Amino acid sequence: MLKLRCVVERITYQNPENGYSVMRVKVKGYDDLVTLVGNLLEVPAGSVLLCEGDWKVDKRYGSQFVCQSWEEVMPATAYGIEKYLGSGLVKGIGPKFAQLIVRQFGLETIDVIETDIERLYEVPGIGKKRVEKIRESWEKQKDIKNVMLFLQGYGVSTAYAAKIYRQYGKESIDKVKENPYRLADDIWGIGFKTADGIAAKMGYEKNDLRRCKSGIIYTLNQLANEGHVYAEEEQLVKAALELLEADEAPIREALNHMVQTEDLKLEDEAIYLPPFYFAEVGTTNRLLALLRESEQDIFAKEIDVQALSKETGVEYDEVQLQAIEEAIRSKVMVLTGGPGTGKTTTTQGIIAALKHMGLRILLAAPTGRAAKRMSEATGMEAKTIHRLLEFNPKDGYKRNDENPLEGDALIVDECSMIDIILMNNLMKAIPSSMRVVFVGDIDQLPSVGAGNVLRDIIESERIPVIRLTRIFRQAQTSRIVMSAHAINQGRFPDTSNGQQTDFFFIQQEEPEKVADDIVNLVKNRLPKAYSQKVSNIQVLTPMQRGVVGAANLNMALQNALNPSQIALNRGGYSFRQGDRVMQLRNNYDKDVFNGDLGYVESVDMEERTLLVNFEDRLVEYEASELDELTLAYATTIHKSQGSEYPIVVMPVLMTHYVMLQRNLIYTGITRAKKICVLIGTKKALSFAIRNMSVLKRNTKLKERLNPELAKPTEKKSVEKKLDKIYPMSEPVLEAAAEPSESYGKKQPTIETK
Repeated sequence: MLKLRCVVERITYQNPENGYSVMRVKVKGYDDLVTLVGNLLEVPAGSVLLCEGDWKVDKRYGSQFVCQSWEEVMPATAYGIEKYLGSGLVKGIGPKFAQLIVRQFGLETIDVIETDIERLYEVPGIGKKRVEKIRESWEKQKDIKNVMLFLQGYGVSTAYAAKIYRQYGKESIDKVKENPYRLADDIWGIGFKTADGIAAKMGYEKNDLRRCKSGIIYTLNQLANEGHVYAEEEQLVKAALELLEADEAPIREALNHMVQTEDLKLEDEAIYLPPFYFAEVGTTNRLLALLRESEQDIFAKEIDVQALSKETGVEYDEVQLQAIEEAIRSKVMVLTGGPGTGKTTTTQGIIAALKHMGLRILLAAPTGRAAKRMSEATGMEAKTIHRLLEFNPKDGYKRNDENPLEGDALIVDECSMIDIILMNNLMKAIPSSMRVVFVGDIDQLPSVGAGNVLRDIIESERIPVIRLTRIFRQAQTSRIVMSAHAINQGRFPDTSNGQQTDFFFIQQEEPEKVADDIVNLVKNRLPKAYSQKVSNIQVLTPMQRGVVGAANLNMALQNALNPSQIALNRGGYSFRQGDRVMQLRNNYDKDVFNGDLGYVESVDMEERTLLVNFEDRLVEYEASELDELTLAYATTIHKSQGSEYPIVVMPVLMTHYVMLQRNLIYTGITRAKKICVLIGTKKALSFAIRNMSVLKRNTKLKERLNPELAKPTEKKSVEKKLDKIYPMSEPVLEAAAEPSESYGKKQPTIETK
């Protein structure tokens, strides 16, 4: 094996899944940049590497150095020092000041910063403020360096080392030595497999009890990411065996021990992580308590229908009136229905009726976008559930059973998105005197988090449900609405296109051509045809991977719409000023949540930071935090829940067949407010409409609310129950698991050939 010392100039490609990277590096004795390939994930530009490997000639890309192992070293040349300092690792020194400092001190630069930092005043343009910033950052960097050097021996990258340091500070090395598996629990981006790799190098055996326990927790968290609240015992043991490749006996021993110490909760054959168990039981108890309040009840007040219609300017049909009456009569109810069935109008009627009774009304929704839409529709302030409950990372939810919400009625929209943990925290804050109306579309995809709350509540047959099924005349002129309902009923929609439609189908079989057509639609054809800004067009796709998956479409759309070169790179993506981005995890410190959309306001190359604008709120990200963001020119349909967009473009191809499900396509189409364009094959669309074979989530909320349903002999059909409420024309479907938006006017046409 050969050794190669180099300075990383730029990162050409990175696969965040397996770490495979392609870099262009500067090597002493070579005039041109050298191509370096290997598992080099998270190595930032500016790093000085000592690599072991061999040269090879690739037929397509020419000569490459294939790196087998590497370590980061301090730079030994003036050029290397300049690149190192200018990489953003040291706050206060960007590329410009790095050049000036190295010009002044040459090879002594590192020594000057380390031992005699006051000499930086000799550099033109450097003042007291900047020197202090550099001093503070350098000290911190030294601590990080120590952590980094320790972790490098176990194959941990620079960026992860920075994250570990941010979490544990000076205790980092001790914490990792004590239990490397805690990294998987504590640090975003470090999964069990990374932690397990470190542990293996530290000498942990496959059957080590600590390893088995960590593997069980990881498995349960993975199942929670797929929507399951609990795992059946045998399902859990089987999954843990597959993950750990350990013997069955130590896994069962670890499992029993964790149940005894109450690190896990066991109920019959169901094994829960404690937060999920307490969330499910807590939600059940609080819903049943509200029901008991209803039974004792309260208001038997009649509505003056004429006065209500006059006030709102709406003539309500029989079922809408029934919903308004139910909201007055009951402490808790559900209002559900698809697009165009009058959910918003009915909600407005409920608000007007409750106001007549002199009640103080609170409005909430799971996401910022859904809350904003609710505010616009009602003319009242609507908050996200987190803001309603006054959440902050330090204290958690300020509103709880000891400090409940102040008001008489709460209306919550987009309830299909609420997972069991959030629902429990919401229910804790609802006083017994408050009435609650849950609004949502049961046929959409369920929550990204664990649980299937809205469906379980409806199917429990305990809580009053009004389902709106009539499509109002105004909505009937929209082919988006009619197509969504047709698909939901298992029928193929009208795909004839034409001037008077808001729903288009473009036939195209080749994935590469579909990707090209999508870029052309977004950049040229749709903005021109409908006089819409590009920012009003959203591409939604069933999958993350593949030619027409979100990752590839994002890169293609970014290059077409925002080719700026000023960018920060991370995990194979470059983030540029003006890019549309999405947050990938709940970050309570920054007050941004999974699925929040924003725009990159500015890129600071010197400080290596991004400023992202989320609904007029600016949030700063350091370079090591960029794995929390992804480009959002295209997003998965799962990530679009609770959002609406003026124009939606959606590929539908058989290459997505594993994800092609009825409720997925239905959810995608119902995100479009004005125009929806499907592009792909009718075969794929037909397959999706027929496919209702979706993964059932492990939840017990339904059975907890109504224990009779746990006995198969006594199980009733939810359709029958809902039929009593209102005759149904649409089937109730099983919802898919998570895989971890002016009608009637003449519209311009777009070419479909």
